[in-house]
Parts: sequence; C-alpha cells; structure tokens
Amino acid sequence: MNPNGVIIRTCKYAVKEVIDRLQAFLQQHGATIYAIIDQQAEVQKAGQNLLPLQFILFGNPKAGGAIMAQNPLAALDLPLKIIAWEDAQQKVWVAYNDALFIEERYSLQHTENSPLNLDHLISMALEQQTI
Repeated sequence: MNPNGVIIRTCKYAVKEVIDRLQAFLQQHGATIYAIIDQQAEVQKAGQNLLPLQFILFGNPKAGGAIMAQNPLAALDLPLKIIAWEDAQQKVWVAYNDALFIEERYSLQHTENSPLNLDHLISMALEQQTI
C-alpha cells in the first residue's frame, strides 16, 4: 500500500488509544479537534464488519483560513485528518496527507512551517512515544 501523497507510519498502541493520545497531543499543540469518528462502529451499524478504524478531524482556524484564502479549493482537504487502523496481523497504522502533496494539488505557497506539515507533529508524537 503506497498511495500517492499519503504518509503511513506504524504505532505501538491500539487504534482507540492512538486516537485518544493524538487528541491530547494535538490539543497541547494548539489544534482544535472538530470530530473523532469510529468508522468500525459506524460500519457495524450497517451490519458489516471492519477491523478497528478511527479518524480525527482537526485544525487551526487561523492557519487554515490563510490556506483557504490562497485557494478556497483547499477546503476540500481541510480540516486536516489522521486515520488510525488495525490490519489483519493486528498491527496498528496511522496515515495522513503529505503537506507537499496538498500544496502542489492546490498550488499553495510552500513554507517550512506549513500548518499542513503533519509529518513534523507525528514524528514528535512518535519520538515522545505518544502514539
């Protein structure tokens, strides 16, 4: 699995714990949490089975507003999302859009500290053993 523009990393905690820890970590770094969706639970309501899969929808209105001012179509990828899921081998993964992919997709100006750069935050979370 290697989709274009997506960064995938492994985690050492269960899916729900990864999302809970990410929520706390993101809030500590000034993010607004808009939603956490448990896709496994939603799919089960439809009578189907799915391995654990959740995502967190978050952002920073000031930073996101500046991005959308450059190109309103960027709102298609904002707020930002991180998904966590468990595979058939019970390994847990996180995935998120690569900032460069979004910048190229919407012809946005590249900045070193782009709010789209989740890789920096996820690397910090992994280093601190948050996720």
